[in-house]
Amino acid sequence: MTTEKKENLKEVIEWIICIIIAIILALVVRHYIFTPTVVKQVSMKPTMQSGDRLILDRWSITRKKDIKRGEIITFEAPSNIEIPEPEDVDLNNPVAVYEDQPRNLFSKFIYYVLEYNKTSYIKRVIGISGDRIKIEGGKVYVNDEQLEESYLTYNLYTDSRVYYDITVPDGYIYVMGDNRTDSVDSRVFGCIPIDKVESKVLMRFWPFNKFGKV
Repeated sequence: MTTEKKENLKEVIEWIICIIIAIILALVVRHYIFTPTVVKQVSMKPTMQSGDRLILDRWSITRKKDIKRGEIITFEAPSNIEIPEPEDVDLNNPVAVYEDQPRNLFSKFIYYVLEYNKTSYIKRVIGISGDRIKIEGGKVYVNDEQLEESYLTYNLYTDSRVYYDITVPDGYIYVMGDNRTDSVDSRVFGCIPIDKVESKVLMRFWPFNKFGKV
């Protein structure tokens, strides 16, 4: 091989290495620090509209920072989001079901890091571990006190559905969308494991007239 060809080959290899490093860094930042996303659902209206562009804070979750009531988060969608049959409801264990999770290292990388074929939801945290959640008369009560929800449409009625009077188990949270009449949330599928939480919503950057913290 001539000197010129060796130099060309070396340059190609260097470029390949640089590209691989850039991809790895991008994946690390996206998975562990922050990432942009687009709202595709209507369950958070009027706080968020379909098409809103957000920046998600994943660093807080990476650092195991406490999740607080009122925060808006994203999480992995449960396996079953249909309203369960009465005989399948266990109010003493009101937790969401996650089935068919990836088992080997490669499938976990594809699913959790590349997020291929993964569905995520965006909701508001209503209750944390140990909280008693009760929905009665269209209002939400946390630990027997009515929750003040200024983010809702005026005079919105919160229907109770399935899990409407429960205590949030340890290691779980209770979430709901702000658009209560058009949101599949913990009222239907139960409480979400904290380890399924992906991020907190940091800010909205589009549309520009709504730029800023949500």
